[in-house]
Amino acid sequence: MLTTRFVNGAPNWLDVGTSDIDGAISFYRDLFGWQFRSAGPDSGGYGFFQLAGRTVAGGMQTTSEQGAPSWTVYFRSTDAEATAKAAEQAGGSVLLRPMDVLGEGRMAILADTAGVPFGIWQPGRTQGVDVAGEPGSLCWIELFTPDIARAAAFYRKVLGWETEGVSFPGGTYTCINPDGGSPETGFGGLVPQADDPVDPESGAYLLPYFEATDTDAVARATQERRGTVLMPPTDVRGVGRIARLADPYGARFAVITSAPQEPGQG
Repeated sequence: MLTTRFVNGAPNWLDVGTSDIDGAISFYRDLFGWQFRSAGPDSGGYGFFQLAGRTVAGGMQTTSEQGAPSWTVYFRSTDAEATAKAAEQAGGSVLLRPMDVLGEGRMAILADTAGVPFGIWQPGRTQGVDVAGEPGSLCWIELFTPDIARAAAFYRKVLGWETEGVSFPGGTYTCINPDGGSPETGFGGLVPQADDPVDPESGAYLLPYFEATDTDAVARATQERRGTVLMPPTDVRGVGRIARLADPYGARFAVITSAPQEPGQG
């Protein structure tokens, strides 16, 4: 699972762009206990969601011209320019060229061959989020894509991802590991878009998972606070209890109460 022992190609940041930042602050505070802190007068309204003073994500208000409200996941790179060039050479595109962020690091927004946006974060003073894999923080990602083999090849060239098929009742799940990693260092999975249990016609997208102490309680709170339950809480044997949700402004995410690890795991 994801940790803050960041390695190249693994998630190290995420943020939400929303049509109503004040509403999003209230929603995620009620769901996860997050508090919001502005990044300062020169940040363009950007700020940090925090748990007990530790940053778990970023967020800012965006316009319709910038796209629909959504979560963006960023992956660690030691050279944002080289990663952007690799994405173009592999058939993807650069949506936002690499740029400095107040001396904290360098960022870029890229898109894969299916058009899925994702971010790159080259650490400067800021390595990434302060907490991951704990309740209320990012713990997993899933990429829903029309062509698993093509996606795996793209991300291998751009981020060094290694993939491995893991059998489970009813099929095979394609796990993502960092370059030179192992199943214990895996941080996500590739899922055929056609197998999306929520909306296989919605197009390819990247879905962040947040760890939750009680998936059912988070799903209820989402409905009570005008969000949407896209997939109700569901048990996945050996994995945990998951739910797919959307905040009141349409940004999609998932939560999981992970199953206890057996002795010798992870």
